[in-house]
Amino acid sequence: MFDLQSLVRKNIWQLEPYSCARDEFKGVTASAYLDANENPFNNSINRYPDPLQEKLKQVIAPIKDVPVQNIFLGNGSDEAIDLVYRIFCNPGVDNVVAIAPTYGMYQVCADINDVYYRTVNLDQNYQTTASQVLQACDKRTKVVWICSPNNPTGNNIDREVMTSIIEKFHGIVVVDEAYSDFSSQRPLRLDLQKYPNLIVLNTLSKAWAGAAIRLGMAFASTDIIALFNKVKYPYNVNKLSQEKAIELLRNQSDFRQHLVMVLEERERLIHALSSLPICKKIYPSDANFFLMKVTDANAIYRYLVDQGIIVRNRTRVTLCENCLRITVGTKPENAALLSALIKYKG
Repeated sequence: MFDLQSLVRKNIWQLEPYSCARDEFKGVTASAYLDANENPFNNSINRYPDPLQEKLKQVIAPIKDVPVQNIFLGNGSDEAIDLVYRIFCNPGVDNVVAIAPTYGMYQVCADINDVYYRTVNLDQNYQTTASQVLQACDKRTKVVWICSPNNPTGNNIDREVMTSIIEKFHGIVVVDEAYSDFSSQRPLRLDLQKYPNLIVLNTLSKAWAGAAIRLGMAFASTDIIALFNKVKYPYNVNKLSQEKAIELLRNQSDFRQHLVMVLEERERLIHALSSLPICKKIYPSDANFFLMKVTDANAIYRYLVDQGIIVRNRTRVTLCENCLRITVGTKPENAALLSALIKYKG
């Protein structure tokens, strides 16, 4: 039996959240707002934004096929990541388990919150098993982190492995699906009702081309979403970001067109780069980037910088020696990368 209260920090469960002015009336049409000490002169940004982003959630819900009450919105996915630690992990006492390599912010937030971060190394195909992950857990493990498609490896983690972990682990499992729009695998956010201990992360930064507005999403049970809303800062997503997010989400034709172009360019670029002498291996990708093992990542990275082309050197990351992470760009950007690497004489 899943017991949410036993996982939540005692002080958080008992927390009386800050009540902002806009939380204290609902369903009322007001003619004068004299409650929040705002400047009364309307310039479109003189009022505080909706603290729960209700209008934006109404747009997101049918697109993501997740009910409004199961959606949390934050200042990037990083806010949701940090909130997981603040809600569930007692500093200096609890620990979390994550696969390695993976997205670096899970460990950064663990360090900030003084939570011990355990890793389970992936195999040569960047996969793991449920038993390996579960064996790394103990009675003080509150959270398991899984990024799928994973970053920086680009591949989906086996779905049966993830569901097995979710079903067998008695704590919180966070599956980060930031790159799921580029993948053909069924998103786990669609199965929230099966798993009360599951939190799924999403973002507008990748496929929706909204990195600058810092809009992250977390999908979970209503009880977990209530905890997120309890602990978050009152006006965590500003009005301009909310409005721009609605604009992006309503332009689904551009989204679909760009998604197709990225996937086509990904395959074209992988095929072209695979034939180069510097390329040792390109790992399968379900994202808008891929990981390429090369002859000398440091030298090739410096060479590309000199050419004005910036990729990500991941050679110091666990299991990524001599690997470059390459984001799929526009056709001209990809052509410039390929041309530069063809000319490389290192």
